[in-house]
Amino acid sequence: MTLMEFVGCALIGFGPALSMFAITIARDPIRIIILITAAFFWLLSLLLSSIVWFAVVPLRKQLAFGVVCSVIFQEAGRFLFYRLLRKAELGLKKVTEVGADGAVVSSSRTTLSYVSGLGFGVMSGVFSLLNVLADAVGPGTVGLNGGSSSFFLTSALTTSAFVLLHTFWGVVSFHALDHGRWPLVAFVVITHLVASCLTLLNPSGLHIASLVPIYLLLLVSAVLAFHAAGGRLHALLRFKGLSLPQQQQQSQPSPQ
Repeated sequence: MTLMEFVGCALIGFGPALSMFAITIARDPIRIIILITAAFFWLLSLLLSSIVWFAVVPLRKQLAFGVVCSVIFQEAGRFLFYRLLRKAELGLKKVTEVGADGAVVSSSRTTLSYVSGLGFGVMSGVFSLLNVLADAVGPGTVGLNGGSSSFFLTSALTTSAFVLLHTFWGVVSFHALDHGRWPLVAFVVITHLVASCLTLLNPSGLHIASLVPIYLLLLVSAVLAFHAAGGRLHALLRFKGLSLPQQQQQSQPSPQ
């Protein structure tokens, strides 16, 4: 049973990210490099927030302080990575011109924002769920001595949500920074703070009160990311296969 729980929670937490990586990233080396670099920037933000948390001794035992500090540094890291990508954009285009398949891949700013957001999300998910999965293989299971039997499932669902949230936040924030839409930048920061603070309800056993708002934020962020990427409702309604024909894709209006 413990092995089944481990596999199930691992697939819930990382299944969507693994599918997205296999379908949209794995075949292109430039995307893989950007993904790894984005994950490294998330690690740097975690390191800096940990240093601040450790330095502020009076608030070291306040979990909320650590959460807020971590979110601030993560968003700062996202902004710095955005600046890095924009400065390296010309070089990326020159590199991808050598190959036939890479030119289209890395010339799209939306693609770069998507890959970087997924890199942030994957690394965030690894740090939040890996230790939980290590305990899931046994011996025994969580739920004894008054603990919640849904701890593993809640952790997996939360991780899956945050991986997707980071992906959508990456698309929205990069689009907003490109076009100077500061309300959207504020939306990303605020929703990140709210979603992270909602996880503080989990130790009290209020899993539904935490998961439902987080997935509502996920839905709103998905809609904004879809619009920022140039998607439109009428095109979505005509969507029938795995991808739209190339002529229809080219006819889609670009985001203003």
